[in-house]
Amino acid sequence: MTGGLADLVARARAGDKDAFEELVRQTYVDSYTLAHRLVGNEEDARDVVQEAYLRAYRGLKRFRGDAQFTTWMYRITANCAVTYLGKRACHRHEELPEDAQVADLSSHSDPEAQADRSALRDRLGVALDDLPPKLRAVVILRDIYDLPHEAIAAELGISESAAKVRLHRARRKLRERLYPMAGDDEGAGERPDAGEEGAEAVRAL
Repeated sequence: MTGGLADLVARARAGDKDAFEELVRQTYVDSYTLAHRLVGNEEDARDVVQEAYLRAYRGLKRFRGDAQFTTWMYRITANCAVTYLGKRACHRHEELPEDAQVADLSSHSDPEAQADRSALRDRLGVALDDLPPKLRAVVILRDIYDLPHEAIAAELGISESAAKVRLHRARRKLRERLYPMAGDDEGAGERPDAGEEGAEAVRAL
């Protein structure tokens, strides 16, 4: 942890509520961004983040500091989002994730290339929204937030091998959705590089 966050965590663990409120202030944007990517709309993302920080507050004494506080919050937020999506499964949201509009693009980019990237992000937003929640969570945590398989598995309550299987399935589904011609062959999704096309697309968000 950075010195500032480490100090705030230590004070919050000792019962300093102001320190915890400062932790929330400094990490809220990152936690909210992850929640929004996982659940797909602002209102639900706010509910997920509220629950995540409530869980963090209750479990703060168990936080040993052997990982970044922000990484710990990513894990809690992802777990809350998956639980939330399970409860919301019967209500599909068709809106494109709004965070696709704030990807980092340099102002001097070639307009045509920028338009192509924007179109890809829009298609990817739809493809991610169509993934089952369990697959969406794993691919976002791995390919956007770069969490290791063991951390993803621990927080989602699955085995590491199951996390890897879900990631492969998610990447393959994204590749087939984004590049349908390449997915026409029955075995195309099993090529060694098949998942990497989906992974690279997700990282472009």
